[in-house]
Amino acid sequence: MRLTIVSVGHKMPEWVATATHDYIKRMPADCSIEIKEIKPDLTPAKEAVRIAAAVPKGSRVIALDERGKDQTTQHVATQLAQWRQEGFDITFLIGGADGLDPSLKESAQAMWRLSSLTLPHAMARVLLVEQLYRAWTILQGHPYHRE
Repeated sequence: MRLTIVSVGHKMPEWVATATHDYIKRMPADCSIEIKEIKPDLTPAKEAVRIAAAVPKGSRVIALDERGKDQTTQHVATQLAQWRQEGFDITFLIGGADGLDPSLKESAQAMWRLSSLTLPHAMARVLLVEQLYRAWTILQGHPYHRE
């Protein structure tokens, strides 16, 4: 199973690269995470073309949006287990400053909200990678996540 994060934004601050790399390297080979950065454009419609081209063929798409469904860490773990069992690759979309183009949200299999707070895109990326790692540790019975 491959998890891909297609995220608008490049030349992230060093702390973003450090944090995301730390969690990515902790993931097992059979549940790897890859980040594909999309250069920001002036409009979400132009970004949408680049984002759609970066989504791996056959991957299920989860759009991250402030109007998406709230998630709990336990739900993310449950979803991760289900996707692995079904053999799906998953791609998460993080939009630019103006969010994701409506066409991407409409074509996604689900729309999630990471937080009710407005997060900078760099923070959303780090938060998502950490939650995917945490979900994996829950499934493994690893002590990283304490209930």
